[in-house]
Amino acid sequence: MAGRHIAPDTPELRERWGGWTFTDANREKADWHIKKYPEGRQKSAVMPLLDLAQRQVGEETDTQGWLPLPVIEYIAEYLDMPVIRVLEVATFYMMYNLVPVGKFHVQVCGTTPCMLRGSDEIIAACKARGMKFGEVSEDGLWTLTEVECMGNCATAPMVQINDGNYEDLNVERLHAVLDALAAGEQPKEGTQEPGRHTSEPSGGPTTLKEMVDANHDYRSNW
Repeated sequence: MAGRHIAPDTPELRERWGGWTFTDANREKADWHIKKYPEGRQKSAVMPLLDLAQRQVGEETDTQGWLPLPVIEYIAEYLDMPVIRVLEVATFYMMYNLVPVGKFHVQVCGTTPCMLRGSDEIIAACKARGMKFGEVSEDGLWTLTEVECMGNCATAPMVQINDGNYEDLNVERLHAVLDALAAGEQPKEGTQEPGRHTSEPSGGPTTLKEMVDANHDYRSNW
């Protein structure tokens, strides 16, 4: 599991991000999120606004995006919140990156179902490509993180890369996904098992087979 620490507050950080603001388009989105909450509850919009900020930073840096401290301070001012309260949210949720990441953030699930299905081999294959936990690779493409369960236990092992989930992986399938991303292509998301569509039983159903073609009523069988 990656440590949750923020990037050092250096003069260089301040010079680069000190004057950061939302673009006009993102300011409009931010205000739309804020209006979803009743009067007096506008601070509840902190999570979508942090996500918007991270994505804008990603667009500006050609990475998956992260949250420099001046950006966090900007969100706090935007919502009239103490900076520490915004920082508490940003450090709690793994969806927010607190240090620079690469163009592709490879988050490998290491929880028990994925581990039993080969996540250790997935992590080893990532490292063999030059990835290191919590660092940006030399080519600027990759950052590797091990995370807790992301809810794809039936199609383990899986990784999340930026906004996409890739499931039913083995080392060969992982390399195919990473090679496609490195080449500027968009690989198929979801299960990588041939013939499988979502999380249905591999090889086809073994029970309730009549439900494949119609909403079969089994009550008479009970």
